Amino acid sequence: MRRSKRLQAICDSLSAAKIDALLRKWLRLLPHPFTAADRKAGYRYDISILQAEFATTQVLDRPVHGRLFFEQVIRENLDLGRPEEIQLIFNRRIPRTTRARFRTRVVTQDVTPSLNVYYKSTRIKQYHKENRALRTETTINNSYDFAVGKRLPNLPKLRAIGFAANRKLLEVERLSHDCILSEDTFQAVNRPVAAGCQRASGLRFADPRVHALLHTLILFRQLAQGFRAADLRQHLASLSGCNPAAISQGTITYQLRRLRLQEAGQTGGAAIGPT
Repeated sequence: MRRSKRLQAICDSLSAAKIDALLRKWLRLLPHPFTAADRKAGYRYDISILQAEFATTQVLDRPVHGRLFFEQVIRENLDLGRPEEIQLIFNRRIPRTTRARFRTRVVTQDVTPSLNVYYKSTRIKQYHKENRALRTETTINNSYDFAVGKRLPNLPKLRAIGFAANRKLLEVERLSHDCILSEDTFQAVNRPVAAGCQRASGLRFADPRVHALLHTLILFRQLAQGFRAADLRQHLASLSGCNPAAISQGTITYQLRRLRLQEAGQTGGAAIGPT
């Protein structure tokens, strides 16, 4: 933690003044066309910002989560190049008279996908860096896209715009990612569960019977008053390809008990059940 804070402090300390001081140091050593009279008259080199890149790198303690997250990001955020999404990311209105392309491009190279969002001469690139970190970087190739000049003193303004774009993109993607189960949750559902003195077997994802049970629950998700055991039997039979009479009451009771104890074991609260 101390190292990461120290590294962030070093990155934050890079300022326009430091960049200018480095340039002046080398200009004193390198030949240039200005004579002594020119310099006395006030002629000097000035620095302009041709390209600026601002990156946010989030290192993950469990790299597998990063790859799963990014695969879902690509699948669920392919429409980020539309003008209304660009407005959300950059927090500015895009007038109809703007002559620019708004697009999103997915590049897969060496099995490492990247997500690219374009706005005028600016690009946000996001990828899974070295299989351990989620890297989001905004590259501004023309500061006039944001009504900011090119001279070096404008660097703080561009820095604020670049990192705000990174944060906006991550906020949009985080909302999309909330529906995905984490690895820990997935493994907990697969394992047996204990709630008080009661135990129940896990809901193993590879079991066809579990697939039928979970699909049945999706059918009941909009029923505010719950469902009946007879409804569960009917849908289980339909998804399993058998006659409802072939599913005994004991089987229905067993499945409901598993669901109830799984929910109680995961949340510690009240469990679902038939009416």
